[in-house]
Amino acid sequence: MATKIRLTRTGNKKRPFYRIVATNIQSRRDGRPLEFLGFYNPMTQPAQVSIDKEKFDKWVSLGADVSDTVRSLMKNK
Repeated sequence: MATKIRLTRTGNKKRPFYRIVATNIQSRRDGRPLEFLGFYNPMTQPAQVSIDKEKFDKWVSLGADVSDTVRSLMKNK
């Protein structure tokens, strides 16, 4: 099973809030994830990012691909 670490959108219209999740690569963007890893809130100044590093490292060691957006969030953190 191929996995990917990516963002899933929650929140209201024009007030985005994203969860960082590990999910099956074939599932929908907002489908059921395998595990929640953190969140990203772009509406605050500065943008708030929280990622559980241990869970993130576990999924990467299991071979999960990381999306470009999540990779850039990790660099800025």
